Amino acid sequence: MTTPSLVQTNPWQELRQFTAARIALGRTGASLPTDALLQFGLAHAQARDAVHQPLDMPALASHLLPLGLPILTLHSAAAHRDEYLRRPDLGRRLDSQSAAHLAAENASGCDVALVIADGLSSTAIAHHAAPLLSALLPRLQDAGLRIGPLSLVAQGRVAIGDEIGALLKARLVVVLIGERPGLSSPDSLGLYLTWQPQPGRMDSERNCISNVRPAGLDYPQAVHKLHWLIDQAFTRRLTGVRLKDESDEVLLASSPSLSCVVNSSHDHMPSV
Repeated sequence: MTTPSLVQTNPWQELRQFTAARIALGRTGASLPTDALLQFGLAHAQARDAVHQPLDMPALASHLLPLGLPILTLHSAAAHRDEYLRRPDLGRRLDSQSAAHLAAENASGCDVALVIADGLSSTAIAHHAAPLLSALLPRLQDAGLRIGPLSLVAQGRVAIGDEIGALLKARLVVVLIGERPGLSSPDSLGLYLTWQPQPGRMDSERNCISNVRPAGLDYPQAVHKLHWLIDQAFTRRLTGVRLKDESDEVLLASSPSLSCVVNSSHDHMPSV
């Protein structure tokens, strides 16, 4: 006679293959199974590491060298990680040495300034910044846009791109930054666009593309959206809440098979 298992599985178990969310974990008595508990502990540790692990700037710079852009290494006004986490305002501006270094560049101006900041996930930057820019740059260059120096910023937040873009006399700044890690996404990259960057820009004046990573919004999709938004920003001379992301409509228009699927699904939708 066999002893029945004490682990009670969830009938939603099959759904787990479609999401990284913690669903259908099962139970042992009134508790989680040991495997689920250990996986949660691992995910929590990975999220903490993503926040606190210093970004290896020399290694990142070496991965970016093949792009052929001048590389500037900068630092925010937050002297160290603890101060960065306690004082978000300091992460939004450059320290005096970095500001002076940029001013000494005596920039002649550019169309697009690219900024890479560690943000809240150095893991995201280490994994995704180089491959994303490798896919993006040829499209920007084919469009005839002048690309400024590539700025690498330690202890930086999104708004630091405004000061950098202004000092480089850029018409638009794109900030690649590590997003706040979740328990299923410690390596999520965020992309922020700001037209005519200058200190004091509000978040409503930016566009954001979030969750860029192979398990989320993959590189080809992210580059498609980013390139479309950049093109529209130069056409309309604005970013933010007045610039809606309609890039998916371009994909549908260029793919009749996708349009047929969408139209077919609409035909069977109940009226409301």
